[in-house]
Amino acid sequence: MSQAHINPAAIAASIEQAINHPSLPPVNQWQPSHCGDIDIVIKNNGQWFFHGTPINRPQLVRLFSTVLRKEQTDYYLVTPVEKLKITVEDVPFIAVAVEITEESHQQQLIFTTNVGDKVVLGVDHPLQIRTVAEQSKPYILVRDQLEALINRNVFYELVAKAVTNEIAGVCHLGLWSNGQFFSLGYL
Repeated sequence: MSQAHINPAAIAASIEQAINHPSLPPVNQWQPSHCGDIDIVIKNNGQWFFHGTPINRPQLVRLFSTVLRKEQTDYYLVTPVEKLKITVEDVPFIAVAVEITEESHQQQLIFTTNVGDKVVLGVDHPLQIRTVAEQSKPYILVRDQLEALINRNVFYELVAKAVTNEIAGVCHLGLWSNGQFFSLGYL
């Protein structure tokens, strides 16, 4: 695939839409043609790069994150008229903070990502521990197929608040959120 050219008018229109309509755009409803690849890389640490240079404007990263879509194993920036493939080394977001509303089975764990999304751990936003390169890593579903890696400091905070719960005769360490238990692992 050839490198795509950035359309400044389309970016400006997207920025204006994001400013005037703070909810997320309906990227899953848009079906533009694949226009090519763009040299945007989201590193393992959540940093976005364009042509090897860090994108240091948080508003621009936030804008791009709102038009991000995953299809099978590939990631795309999608507008109503363009679809550009980008590179994501692991997952596009990092969970950088967690707020715990109270201490009980009905508590809510509210995660904040590096791009400002807030998600409540629950059925629609489950936590999953996966082994990647022989290392266990915690992830939370942010939206659609887009996940956030829970950063180490936040994970340590979760472990410090974890409780035990027996599941199918096995004792698990985990957390309650929205009335559901999420295992961090078994003891």
